[in-house]
Amino acid sequence: MQTGRPAKTKRSEFGARVHALREAAGLSQAHVANKLGIAQPTYALWERRTTAIPADQLQQLAEVLGVGTDALFVNGHAVTRRGGPAGKARQLFERVSRLPRSTQQRVLAGVEDALTAYEARRAS
Repeated sequence: MQTGRPAKTKRSEFGARVHALREAAGLSQAHVANKLGIAQPTYALWERRTTAIPADQLQQLAEVLGVGTDALFVNGHAVTRRGGPAGKARQLFERVSRLPRSTQQRVLAGVEDALTAYEARRAS
């Protein structure tokens, strides 16, 4: 499913790969830009035009997208959705992963209870 407004120009090869990886990860341009500490319009240019990107930001970009840096440059890289939740759920679980372990366990116990109750209601 295409997001955003249609392009007026064709994406660069690099931009097309980055766009596909971002879409597969279920992330918005704004979310990726925020993680990189840059403005969303700046990130949008990365997906549209050939542009110089600092090496440290390339590494960060790969981490945000959940791929190795080689995936940003190698043609024919198979784009697959990473395991785990997409979008807002992924963002929430990323926040949970930064909590102390005991707090993580309490949060996850609550999520497990809610899922179990939901599945039980659906089964009946």
